Amino acid sequence: MSLTGVAERLAALPSEAAVFITAMLPVLELRGGIPLGLIYYDMPVVETYLIAVAGNFVIVPPLLYLLEPVSNLLRRNRVFDRFFEWLFARTRRRGRLVERYEAIGLALFVAIPLPVTGAWTGAIAAHIFGVRRRYAAICILLGIMIAGVVVTLASKGVIGLRSLIVID
Repeated sequence: MSLTGVAERLAALPSEAAVFITAMLPVLELRGGIPLGLIYYDMPVVETYLIAVAGNFVIVPPLLYLLEPVSNLLRRNRVFDRFFEWLFARTRRRGRLVERYEAIGLALFVAIPLPVTGAWTGAIAAHIFGVRRRYAAICILLGIMIAGVVVTLASKGVIGLRSLIVID
């Protein structure tokens, strides 16, 4: 979805709420929330960064604590079992950094602001590779903060990585 499309769907909300909610969403996360605040709403840099980081992190503790019991419950159904097999296999393939370096790898994995390397996938990777929840939460937050800096700099044109962000 494009930056304009996200903004249009969230038009009734204050800009801060739109950035927060966008940063919470899987796939968009910071790559959508920060450009939305900086480019579309012309919000201040620090405010946008802090709101997007908070929005991206707020979902992490529930994911870390609920992923196992919810996936175990849903896997009783064949359709959900296939979905979780696919999701976990994909995360294992992309999570070699986490597998090799554990908590530090998890932070680096989340810090890379590309699709399928954000907080949502980081929480799944922490679950799959057995990173303790407390360490996982801290490492995911660190990764979110680093990714937020990269996306902010890309959004402001300081670094030439505009392909990381969702514009159009």
